[in-house]
Amino acid sequence: MHNKEFTPEEFKTGQVLLFDKPLNWTSFQVVNKVRWLIRKSCNIKKIKVGHAGTLDPLATGLLIICTGKFTKTIPDLQGQIKEYTGTFTLGATTPSFDLETEIDQDFPTKHISEKFLQDTSKKFIGEIEQTPPVFSALKKDGKRLYEYAREGKEVEVKSRKVEISEFEIDSSNFPQIGFRVVCSKGTYIRSLAHEFGQALDSGAHLSELRRTAIGDYSVEEAMDIESFEKLLPSRENN
Repeated sequence: MHNKEFTPEEFKTGQVLLFDKPLNWTSFQVVNKVRWLIRKSCNIKKIKVGHAGTLDPLATGLLIICTGKFTKTIPDLQGQIKEYTGTFTLGATTPSFDLETEIDQDFPTKHISEKFLQDTSKKFIGEIEQTPPVFSALKKDGKRLYEYAREGKEVEVKSRKVEISEFEIDSSNFPQIGFRVVCSKGTYIRSLAHEFGQALDSGAHLSELRRTAIGDYSVEEAMDIESFEKLLPSRENN
């Protein structure tokens, strides 16, 4: 983690900044806040700032933000494997596969044994076909899927191949299932929750999500917005 004050030149040349995204913030809100803070503190009129992989508003954890020339490395960072932890809630589904929308259907869970859980989790390891949620920012015919979803329009979402290299579950708070997943670019944990519920002859939705790593970068090295603000130069020093 960066522990000395940044200089305006460092931002212009380029930085890779690790943030622990707060709950209920969009990834773009973090980018906009960081850009505004840099411009204000460093007296820079224009600076490139972008993030390397969206986190949903209801998720927390590692968000990589790049400035200056380092924005060119964003596609490489987006392609890195990612690690997530969180909670699936069994016995109910939502249209968005998470808590962004209300529960639309309830399902039985009494038939789900520990063995059934563990055996089912193993089926998701390796290369799998996954259908992205209709409530997502993916585009179809130039329009984002969530726009169709919010209009109540039916839209066909094509499945795609993703790879899950590790999938560990903890059922000690059943029907809340704690999990840890290591996966490839393009994996939707909300879809994993939904499809895991279906594979258990039940239903499930994602109730908590935290991104803990992207490639070699860990959330343990990340800072919050307040810590970042303290590392910025004051206007008087410019």
